[in-house]
Amino acid sequence: MSDEALPTSDQIDGAPHPRETATLVGQTTAEDNFLEAFNGDRLHHAWMITGPRGVGKATLAWKLAKFLLAHPPVDPNDMFGAPPPPATLEIDAHHPIATRMTAGSEPGLFVLKRPYDADKKKFKQQITVDEVRKLKGFFSLSATEGGRRIVIVDAADDMNVSAANALLKVLEEPPADALLFLISHQPSRLLPTIRSRCRELRCVTLDAEPMSAALAATGAEVGSHSSALAELSGGSVGEALRMLNLGGLDVYADLVALAASLPKLDRTLMVQLGEKAAARGQDARYELMLRLVDVLLLRLARAGLGQPLTEAAPGELAMLARLSPDENAARAWASVSANISARAQHGRAVNLDPSALVIDMVLAMNEVAAKTAA
Repeated sequence: MSDEALPTSDQIDGAPHPRETATLVGQTTAEDNFLEAFNGDRLHHAWMITGPRGVGKATLAWKLAKFLLAHPPVDPNDMFGAPPPPATLEIDAHHPIATRMTAGSEPGLFVLKRPYDADKKKFKQQITVDEVRKLKGFFSLSATEGGRRIVIVDAADDMNVSAANALLKVLEEPPADALLFLISHQPSRLLPTIRSRCRELRCVTLDAEPMSAALAATGAEVGSHSSALAELSGGSVGEALRMLNLGGLDVYADLVALAASLPKLDRTLMVQLGEKAAARGQDARYELMLRLVDVLLLRLARAGLGQPLTEAAPGELAMLARLSPDENAARAWASVSANISARAQHGRAVNLDPSALVIDMVLAMNEVAAKTAA
């Protein structure tokens, strides 16, 4: 299989690759902070781009890489002096740098990510030290080209201990004109010594309006569902796309309809939900169903605390108000949420029948509803 034909671990199904994403939505603060550092001649050699999965961290990293490669270091001996500071991170879509990066042929860029195992037809679970060692060859070859050298690590969370220690050496003694962007979903899990050598750019979650714009930029058709997607995805564009691809809005509507019957459990709906969970070849949808159960329980707890919520499925707000009318109910739902999450993890670990696991979760919810329902 050629390199062009290989799948990539840094692309979300249903969305263009970050190098092809023309518009980054909702991350103006991170963009402005970087541009201010660039124009103020405070360009650090290592940046950690943090935030939840799917909010645009990789898109930001590629955008910054294009910008930097299109603005090479200024020669102090240049008789014309430095050009005026740029007012934006945007570069022309037809700029040679943009064209080469879209084609995956820019020699000044190296992307460090989990490799694809063509024999097993799946991605390796970690970035290994062998992958990090490839940076030595990249820096050696790219040095002959001059200009900046950019490394994107997507994601730094995927590095094993040996790989992290190898990258730390690069961060401690970076080559001249080299900049590294480390994408991290959970920076607290990284080595403190790696974090201390990076400046942070924080990407935030999106509410309904920017979510709609971001999804439109991917070509997704969301209709009037942008508010529901923003609610259920936690403001993550990647998670919203996953929900669209897997019919997540329908799954959540089924969960809400079932919850609306509690504590007089509609066993027919419960069995139907279990059958959908156990459907052959629907592992991804089953995983999404388990995640949406967590979302529903969290929203029940928030409703009891009086936190404002936007309705994400027909009849949801009425159901939330009835099953979680006060703080006592909120505590009960928060407690069962932790128990159900632990049950789900155990059930997945021991390959418990999906239908049995879902029914067990629903029965646990019905017990709580019998105590909390107004």
